[in-house]
Amino acid sequence: MATLAPEAPKFTHWSQTQPKDALAHIPGEDGWPILGNTLELLADPTAFGNRMRAKYGDIYRNNSFGRRGVIMFGADANELVLFDREKIFSSEQGWGPVLDLLFPRGLMLLDFDHHRADRRALSIAFKPGPMRHYAGALNRGISDRAEEWRGKDILFYPAIKQLTLDLAADSFLGVPLGPEADAINKAFVDMVQASIGVVRKPLPFTAMGRGVAGRKFLLDYFTRETLKRREAGGGQDMFSQFATATREDGTLLPVDEVVDHMIFLMMAAHDTITSSATSLVWLLAKNPEWQDKLRTEILAVTGGEGRPLAYDDLGKLDLTEMAFKEALRLIPPVPSLPRRALKDFTFKGVRVPAGTPVGISPAAVHMEEEHWPEPHKFDPLRFTPEQVAKRHKYAWVPFGGGAHMCLGLHFAYMQVKVLMAHLLSRYQIEIAPGYAPEWQPWPIPKPKDGLRVTFKPL
Repeated sequence: MATLAPEAPKFTHWSQTQPKDALAHIPGEDGWPILGNTLELLADPTAFGNRMRAKYGDIYRNNSFGRRGVIMFGADANELVLFDREKIFSSEQGWGPVLDLLFPRGLMLLDFDHHRADRRALSIAFKPGPMRHYAGALNRGISDRAEEWRGKDILFYPAIKQLTLDLAADSFLGVPLGPEADAINKAFVDMVQASIGVVRKPLPFTAMGRGVAGRKFLLDYFTRETLKRREAGGGQDMFSQFATATREDGTLLPVDEVVDHMIFLMMAAHDTITSSATSLVWLLAKNPEWQDKLRTEILAVTGGEGRPLAYDDLGKLDLTEMAFKEALRLIPPVPSLPRRALKDFTFKGVRVPAGTPVGISPAAVHMEEEHWPEPHKFDPLRFTPEQVAKRHKYAWVPFGGGAHMCLGLHFAYMQVKVLMAHLLSRYQIEIAPGYAPEWQPWPIPKPKDGLRVTFKPL
């Protein structure tokens, strides 16, 4: 008896639209004509989500940013979408409307077999050998910059943003600081700004126009450099590792794919680590008793003020890692994650048709009392092995999950641990009494005033 081939997905690109009434059976709100709920969502994403969830439950229809879709809440929703046993959810089509003009074909915008093959090839950049090299570069760069902050009152967010860019030039690209690194950084910053711009066409004098120009600059630069690095036989920096990465059959990744992956990785790593490092510094400044605990741990491992944190010692900073995880819980750098359903599915009794944009909210789940008693309290001990074992595996997902778990998460842990080792061994991080900066919650959280802190020498 003949077996029927599986039906091909009806939606092969994010620009394809559903019938207008496709989601009419799902409770929710369409909002204003054209704008939908966009303005209310932008004004306060948390309040909007809480209001809609209280009214409609853990799945509801929403209309914002020109697209009608569904939002799903809870650890079970995270598991369904991120683990994706049935290959229902497309990351490419979820992120496409936001990133396609600037960061197409990056690892996050690939699905299923193509994603698996490229992820395996790129993982070589995060093996112990290259990671040891990055650790050395991070220690040098962070130590020098930390000394410049001695005794100063600084705006931490722009300071760590610049430091992250400079570290990326060294660790990611193997390019010394100077005019070339500055040009790369400018192009990259222009692209990131364009990705969240209101105008989505590359018109002159707009953020998108500057972003597209920045992408062209980086395409030309990375194409030339990929060929040079292959000719030279590679190197220990991340870009050289990508340039010489091979697929399972031994073939090199195509040059254009190496370039797209590198540009995307710089974007994914830069703003997220800037946000998460800032949130950790803010929470430690608010909770100085935890500075003392982490400092004691760090000094016991490194042996003294300003000494480097060796790669082999990263696993010894248990409390530091738990504090970082708690900061990621309270202020996740990616508060929401988009996908698109390629097949019909059901969640909590609600049928969702193929072609539906689907969103989940790590930020909301991170504040659920079911998983996190006193959720607004900073308590790193939530992340002891005993506590973690008791919790739903998808109650904490700052790095995503499943096949799309962040490829660079170990690099992120390393960068933050090295940062803490150099800051807390030298300084007490202080803020003014009663100081409470307002945070921009979306698309990537940051303090609106830049976060004013003082690094007081011990």
